[in-house]
Amino acid sequence: METIFHEKQPSGNMDDSGFFSIQVISNALKVWGLELILFNSPEYQRLRIDPINERSFICNYKEHWFTVRKLGKQWFNLNSLLTGPELISDTYLALFLAQLQQEGYSIFVVKGDLPDCEADQLLQMIRVQQMHRPKLIGE
Repeated sequence: METIFHEKQPSGNMDDSGFFSIQVISNALKVWGLELILFNSPEYQRLRIDPINERSFICNYKEHWFTVRKLGKQWFNLNSLLTGPELISDTYLALFLAQLQQEGYSIFVVKGDLPDCEADQLLQMIRVQQMHRPKLIGE
């Protein structure tokens, strides 16, 4: 009887919409030897690392997560609420992250060696030019 009771308890780690908690995402990343550090934590800020020297950020607001990732030599906003990836210049990256923080986002730096991916290999050789900024889905 006790196990049935436990199964009915809602978990704070995920919900029916597919939202996962930071603990679940952090544990999933550990499988690849990656760790998350809160971008605006005093420990991280003390290191005075320029965001362009990172490789990836995971951003969260309420129940929405998205990634800002360096592929090749360029940064991309990979927010699924956009119609496609958004190119972010190196000069705009810090401002973009600051704007997200102003809007209430939690931002985590992904530390460690990211797994190889085809997009990263391809974009090491070519640079993307974006003619039109992607719109929010439904805009």
